[in-house]
Amino acid sequence: MSAPQNRRVVITGMGVVCPLGLTLDDLWAGLFAGKSGVGPIESFASAGLPLRHAAEARAFTGEIENFGPLDGERKKAIRKGLKVMCRESQMAVAAAQRALHDCGITAEQHRPERFGCVFGSDYMLTLPEDFTASVANCRGADGLFDFNRWAADGMPLLNPLWLLKYLPNMPASHIAIYNDLRGPSNSLTLREASGHLAIGEATVTIQRGAADVMLAGATGTRVHPMKTVHALQSEQVALGDGDPTTWSRPFDKSRKGMVLGEGSAVLVLEELEHARGRGARIYGEVVGHAARHASDASGVGRKRRSLGLAMRRAMAMAGLQPEQVSHVHAHGVSTVTGDRDEAGAMHDVLGPVAASVPIVTAKSHFGNLGGGSGLVECVASVLAMQKGVLFPLLNHETPDPECPIRPAKAGDPAGDVFVSSAVTPQGQAGSVVIRSWNLKA
Repeated sequence: MSAPQNRRVVITGMGVVCPLGLTLDDLWAGLFAGKSGVGPIESFASAGLPLRHAAEARAFTGEIENFGPLDGERKKAIRKGLKVMCRESQMAVAAAQRALHDCGITAEQHRPERFGCVFGSDYMLTLPEDFTASVANCRGADGLFDFNRWAADGMPLLNPLWLLKYLPNMPASHIAIYNDLRGPSNSLTLREASGHLAIGEATVTIQRGAADVMLAGATGTRVHPMKTVHALQSEQVALGDGDPTTWSRPFDKSRKGMVLGEGSAVLVLEELEHARGRGARIYGEVVGHAARHASDASGVGRKRRSLGLAMRRAMAMAGLQPEQVSHVHAHGVSTVTGDRDEAGAMHDVLGPVAASVPIVTAKSHFGNLGGGSGLVECVASVLAMQKGVLFPLLNHETPDPECPIRPAKAGDPAGDVFVSSAVTPQGQAGSVVIRSWNLKA
C-alpha cells in the first residue's frame, strides 16, 4: 500500500440512470446529438398542477433488468429488496451495479473491509398513497380527519417497513449489503451539491489510507408529487406554452426557470496502484475538490460567493491555473438569478479566461435532477474527454449580458481537464477538478 501522501485517486468505473437512458452510451449519444429528455409527466397525475412536463428517467421502470448484468444471488437479493426502496434508492442501486460492472472488479481483487461507499441524496419524501388508507380510516362523520383516531385507526394500516423506503442513508446501506462493501460508509444530504461532496469525501478516504476503493454516488428527483409541489412553491420553475424541450436554457437571456428531472450516477474511485495492480481501465483522476458555504443572515444562499470559493479551492488543490482549464461543466440550473450568480463566480475565479473557456451543462438536456445532477454531469464530462469532443450547450440562443459565457458547441475540443460545480439555494457549494488519464501519467 502506498503512503497516504502519495495516494492518487482515479476513476475506474461509471454508471448512470438518467432521462437520456441507462447506459454510458445512451447518455453520450443523447448529449452529443442535442437530444432533450423532457416530455409529458407520466409517473403521477399532474392535472392539478401548473406543470405538465418534466425529465423523467423513462427507461428506468424498476424491473430487475434495469440494474445491469447481475449474478444469480445478487439479482435475487436486489429483487427481494425492491419493496423497501423508494424510486431514488432504486435508481441509486441500479447506477451502482452498473458502475461496478463497468469497472470490472472481482471479489478476488479487493478486500471487503477496504471497499467503501459514500452516497449523496436529496431529502426523501413519502408518496401520498402511502398514507391514503390510513387517513381515510380516521375520518369522522363530517368527513374531516380526526387526529385523535390516528394511533388506533390510522397507524395500523401503514406498511410496517414504510420508513425504510425514505431514509436517505438507505442507498449506501443497500449498495454496501448487496456487494459486501465493509469499508467506510457515509450518506450526505446536501441537495444538488451532494454528488460533488461525495466525490470529495471518497477521495479523502482513499488518500488517508482508510480504503483502496470507494463508490461515490448521488441520486435525486424533482419529479415526485410532493417534491414537484415544493419546487413550484419555493423555486423558479419553467412553465408555459411552447416546446418543453426548449425550456431548460441555461445562461440564455430568455431563460425562465429550471426544468424538473430525476436521475442517479456513481463513480468507482480507486487508489492508483490498486487499480494498476488489477489492470483496471482508468477514465481519469480526481485532482481537486472543495466544499464551501455562504448565506445571508436569513439563510438565503450567497451563491456567487460560495461557488467562487469552492472553485478557487478545488483548482488550487489541483495546481490548476485558469488558462489550463479545458472546459467548465456549469451547474446551469436555468433560473434568472442562479445563472447570473454562477456566471459571476466563474468570472471571479477564471478572470479573462471565463469569456473563452467552453461552458457545458447537461441540465440543458434534462433539467435539474436534484441530488443526482452533479454526478451525472461529471460522468458526462469524463465521457467527453474520452471522446475528445464536447456536447452542445442546448437551447443557448440569445446571449445575456449578465451571463457572459462561451457556450460549447458539439465538436469543440473537450481537452484534458475540467471543473464541475454545484450549489444549493441555501448556498452549499461543491466543486471538483478531474483530469483525463494518460497511461504515462
